[in-house]
Amino acid sequence: MSFAMTEPVRTTFHGFEQLPLREFAERAYLDYSMYVVLDRALPFIGDGLKPVQRRIIYSMSELGLGAAAKPKKSARTVGDVIGKYHPHGDSACYEALVLMAQPFSYRYPLIDGQGNFGSSDDPKSFAAMRYTESKMTPLAEVLLSELGHGTVDWTDNFDGTLEEPSWLPARLPHLLLNGTTGIAVGMATDVPPHNLSEVVSACVRLLDDPDATVRDLCEHVRGPDYPTRAEIITPASDLLQMYETGHGGVRARATFEKEGQNIVVTALPFQVSPSKVIEQIAAQMRAKKLPWLEDIRDESDHANPVRVVLVPRSNRVDAEQLMGHLFATTDLEKTYRVNLNVIGLDGRPQVKNLKMLLSEWLRFRTDTVTRRLTHRLDKVERRLHLLDGLLIAFLNLDEVIRIIRTEDEPRGVLQARFGLSDAQVDYILETRLRQLARLEEMKIRGEQAELEAERDRLIATLDSKAKLRKLIKDELLADAKKYGDARRSPLVARGAAQALDESDLVPSEPVTIVVSEKGWVRAAKGHDVDPAGMNYREGDGLLVFARGRSTQQVAFLDSNGRSYSTIAHSLPSARGNGEPLTGRFSPAAGAAFQAIAAGENDSRFVIASSHGYGFVTRFENLTGRNKAGKAMLSLSPGSTVLQPAAVRDAEADRLVVVTTAGHLLAFPVAELPELDKGKGNKIIEIPKAKRGTEQVVAVAVVAPGASLLVRSGARTMTLAFKELEPYLGARASRGGLLPRGWQKVEGLTVE
Repeated sequence: MSFAMTEPVRTTFHGFEQLPLREFAERAYLDYSMYVVLDRALPFIGDGLKPVQRRIIYSMSELGLGAAAKPKKSARTVGDVIGKYHPHGDSACYEALVLMAQPFSYRYPLIDGQGNFGSSDDPKSFAAMRYTESKMTPLAEVLLSELGHGTVDWTDNFDGTLEEPSWLPARLPHLLLNGTTGIAVGMATDVPPHNLSEVVSACVRLLDDPDATVRDLCEHVRGPDYPTRAEIITPASDLLQMYETGHGGVRARATFEKEGQNIVVTALPFQVSPSKVIEQIAAQMRAKKLPWLEDIRDESDHANPVRVVLVPRSNRVDAEQLMGHLFATTDLEKTYRVNLNVIGLDGRPQVKNLKMLLSEWLRFRTDTVTRRLTHRLDKVERRLHLLDGLLIAFLNLDEVIRIIRTEDEPRGVLQARFGLSDAQVDYILETRLRQLARLEEMKIRGEQAELEAERDRLIATLDSKAKLRKLIKDELLADAKKYGDARRSPLVARGAAQALDESDLVPSEPVTIVVSEKGWVRAAKGHDVDPAGMNYREGDGLLVFARGRSTQQVAFLDSNGRSYSTIAHSLPSARGNGEPLTGRFSPAAGAAFQAIAAGENDSRFVIASSHGYGFVTRFENLTGRNKAGKAMLSLSPGSTVLQPAAVRDAEADRLVVVTTAGHLLAFPVAELPELDKGKGNKIIEIPKAKRGTEQVVAVAVVAPGASLLVRSGARTMTLAFKELEPYLGARASRGGLLPRGWQKVEGLTVE
């Protein structure tokens, strides 16, 4: 039996259409996606506003909250917005209102807020809407002044009881002035703010020269202009490419100045708070990654919104080098993504370059001005028509009064007697007698003359593209003169900031790194420290130590032969008991730390096990960033890791190895191979019968002119370089037996 796939049958049940769940889900998701794209996240190119912003501005205009009005509670505005036009959450609506009132968020704020509207340090710290008051700024007139002039389409609100504008008749390209960000379904927008005067200059250039390229327009729009005075350091070529493609990034950098020895940060990048920067710098100081700094203070106040004081440890600190490091590692330098994705005049989202944005906005402005002039022309012609009828009534006033008094239907008689239209008759009949008495022919004819002249100008402008362009250009220049200002974000050519290596930040000082028997580590300044004489926690004592410098890496080897590393200056001070290595690294369960080494990456060490195998390796092979360590020495069961021995000259140095049975062997280090990791080669022969009881105690590398100290209990025996000749032999041989009484060796030390 087989089943054939058939198209699902749509049937109706009590008037409802039945759909497959998959088709319903797809349709519902697509509808939701289009709603988010067109009605929530992306701005319209005409007025540069999202629906919630547009509804807030329109509601404030309906409430009479103009720039010259007395402000009202923000809760009143929010209530009107969500009750009449925007049926969503009041908190989201209020946050959108606050954003338009914050001078550190908007380049040209549209709302004048009174009360706590947040701060650059914490933009979300604004007071509740019941405490704040707000009204529109003068710049909002740019969006609203032509609203009642027939310039926009009107649409029903969400419940069909009111009408709201589909867009606002912006006189300036607000989209570029304040910018916007938004995340829709499958797309996003990031439009940076720009300088009003520069944008208007580019619009005028495009009106005069429609063939101007993006490169030509970038002579006017030199780059974004953020509300802060931080420098824009993006190269001009990158900015040009950004405006040509609609994609890119803008890098902004804080500004600073020297005040005596201190460094004072005076401006931060857009949307970067002083507290966050201070927290980032303080974290580096706590981690001992910024030893050049002594202290950091936040002295910001109303007079100085941004004033972060950095106190160097000494006057020898290079301020430029230090700030370059901070630019690379903190938000003192920040990159902003640019994605000029907006809803065009065709109602579709598209990523547009600078010329497309300005050209499309100018088409929007041309259509708006045309509708405004046409609307005014209609009003002028209607008024002239009414004045013609009124003049006839004035010239025949007695006859008009007689007809109104004696006729049962004066409307029809007046129309037939004087050839008047319905509108003219209605206007005459609605005119009060006392107004007629005061009418004068000269006044009527004077108003007619003014309106006829205005009508001629309107018709001439509408019939001439050149005059229409000149009108738009003059209005743009007038608004730029009224609202324009100087650029805030200077465009500066700067090199890329480079983070300093930790070794460059830390002074190179001698240190002694000590590891206790229970795996606690600490670092003491100097090489004259006695590790055995230091204080240890109860039940603990010295295990191993190494001498190095604060700028060097320190490697730790555990009982599994794995190596772990960290930089010496990051280790805790020897003033206390230190910290457990298991808190810094993650060795396998049951593994214990057994050996330590410190040095430069190119230095060589002999790595060996207690079963008599080993090899030479570069110190760099012992280091790594993995907390779980890296496999270094392969150990056979029962063997342990010996303390590594530093090699200075493999051709001249001798490797000395001694066993628990007192056998000591010396041979040239060059006979031992250099490996990156592994088990290594046999260093000394241990008879098979003694392998369970005899093991290697230690290895040491003795250079010409140095001496070897052999420790046995409280006694030490010193062997000069030449005195090792009786113990010389081939690698992997048995070696010579130490004198009686020195056959229980505990360790070797080179002096």
